[in-house]
Formats: sequence, C-alpha cells, structure tokens
Amino acid sequence: MTGEEVLVMVALVVILVILVVAGLIAAGRSFKVVQQYEQGIVFRFGRVLPGARGAGLHVIRPIGDRMQKVNMQIIAMAVPAQEGITRDNVSVRVDAVVYFRVIDPIKATVNVQNYMFAVSQQAQTSLRSIIGQSEMDQLLAERATVNKELRRIIDEPTEGPWGIRVERVEIKDVSLPEGMKRSMSRQAEAERERRARIITADGEYQASKRLAAAANVMARDPAALQLRLLQTVVEVAAERNSTLVMPIPVELLRFFDKFTPTAPAGEQKSAADSASLADFGDIAVAEAEAGAELGGPAGAPLEIPDVPPIPEIAADPGDAAPVEAGPVAPAADVPEQVPAGGRKAAGQRRSAGGQRRTSGTRRSTAAEPDA
Repeated sequence: MTGEEVLVMVALVVILVILVVAGLIAAGRSFKVVQQYEQGIVFRFGRVLPGARGAGLHVIRPIGDRMQKVNMQIIAMAVPAQEGITRDNVSVRVDAVVYFRVIDPIKATVNVQNYMFAVSQQAQTSLRSIIGQSEMDQLLAERATVNKELRRIIDEPTEGPWGIRVERVEIKDVSLPEGMKRSMSRQAEAERERRARIITADGEYQASKRLAAAANVMARDPAALQLRLLQTVVEVAAERNSTLVMPIPVELLRFFDKFTPTAPAGEQKSAADSASLADFGDIAVAEAEAGAELGGPAGAPLEIPDVPPIPEIAADPGDAAPVEAGPVAPAADVPEQVPAGGRKAAGQRRSAGGQRRTSGTRRSTAAEPDA
C-alpha cells in the first residue's frame, strides 16, 4: 500500500470514530429513563410539551428537547421553632413538621422557582399565625384541631397555583416558660387534691349511711350491740396492748337504775324544804333586818300614834296659864330654819330622827298595858 492509501484509511477510521461518538452522544440525549416515583416534563426549545412522561424509557429529540424530572414522593419537612404569643397572652415556642407532595409537576416546575423553599416559608408563616389565633390550652390539649387548621392555612395557597398538596401537619413540641410550667403544676396538684377530697367525702357519706342502717338494725335487738361491743374488744385485744378500755353500754346503766332502791316516804324532802334552803335576795334580807329592828315580824305595817297639838306660849311668863303636863312633841315636828341649800339634807335628818322617836314611843306604849 502506498502512502496515500494509508492516509485515506486513517482518515476513514477517524471519521468513523467521530460518527460513532456523535451517535453515542445523540443516543444519550435522546433516551431518557424515568423512575417509578418520578414524572418527566419535556421542554422543546423552552416550551413545555403537554403531558408528563411517566415511568419507563422515553425518546426525545437530541437537539432542542430537554427533560426535567420531578419527584412525586411525600416529603417530610421540619419547620423551625417559632416563637409567638397566644391569644391569652402566653409566650410559647412551637415547632412542627409538614408532609407534602407534588400533584402537578408542570405547575411545581413552572409556577414556582423552588417549591421546597416556598413551602418551608409558608409553613413558618402559617405556624406563627396559628399561634396567635389559638390559646395555650388549645395548643396543649386540642392538637388535632390545631393541626387541621394549620394544614388548611398552609395548603390553601400551595395546592392551586403551585401544584403541591399538604398531606399532614403535626406540631411536635410546645415550649412554655418556667413560670408557666410551675403554675400549671400547682394547678394540677390542686385539681388532684380536690378530687381526693371529693372522693373521701363521698366515701364518708356512704359509710355514714351504712352506719345509720347498721344502728337501725342494732336498735331493734340490744343483743346485737353487745355482740358488736365484744367484737370490738377482741379486735383491740389482738394488738397486745397493755391497757384495755372497756366502754360501759347505756343499757347496762339503765338496768342498774331499775333495781336501785328508792328512799322512804318520811325521808323525802318537800318542795317547801327545798325552797327554804334557797338563797335570799337583797330585798328579802332588807325586809328581815327592818323587822328585827322594829321588834315586829318582817313586813308588818308600822303604827304611828297621833301627836297632840302644841300649846301656845304667852308672851309674859307671869300671865301665862299653867301648862298641862303632857307628852312633849317630837323635835322633828318643830320647823327649823336652815339655809336654802341645806333643806334637803335637814329634812332627811328630821325624818330619820322622827322614825327613831316614833319607834321609842311605840315601845313605851306597848309596855304600859303590861304594867
């Protein structure tokens, strides 16, 4: 072979190799494999072809066509913890997790630049909004209602225009201030104590009803009470105590009372004797002392004799007629001249003197018949 033939053969081999490489490159660009959990969107010169390519092998134009695959699986995205104030003015810190998936790959690819980041921001904003609309008790106790409302808020702007459906939203944790935790613990303790007291009171009420029924049964037969007393003594004695208290039943005292002898009729004191032993009052003591001083029985009326008139005394002693002997008028009857300020005291003294003289006169009159 001449040199020219060799050059031609080498050129042909190079061209053949170039064609093979170009064919391989074209085949690589034309054949696309879509996975089961994916869907492919074909862009031809920048325009989206209608319909999405499902799972399998697909052939596209190597020049002008471009396929973009979209994952259709459910994605779990953690929402960062958000701080907010609830409707009842309690500061809380809440974090959640969002489960969503793409239902329309064309909208998720064309209408939003990065739907992962968009869903994350929408979830954070909605979480802060739901914190402000809910109360602390709802966040803690009514998780299902809060999750449903949060899912509705997140899903409303994403499903229609973005082609993304939020499947589920769960609140993971609600962090409360330490002061609020202590208050809630005290509230729980108070609630438990209230329930314990109610249960104890209910038990005492039922026990009292049972005891009342038992007392009614024992009242029909006194022997039942005696048997119960002996049973109680046995229970106390089983403890090996050094001191044993034996209560005396009332029925036993009534039994001895029936057989107690009564006092004789002569020894029984009358009501008058009992009244004579009573204490005297101040009025009775004063009457007794007045009766002893006047020499008569207590409470007897005083007899005051009539006083004769006072004879007139003449101016001249010589011309005066003889004065008949008679009883001298009491000095108390002679008016005395006293100052105006001392009338009351002098009158009281004259009354007292008159009473003493009257008493003396009464004694002398009572002594004359004896003579």
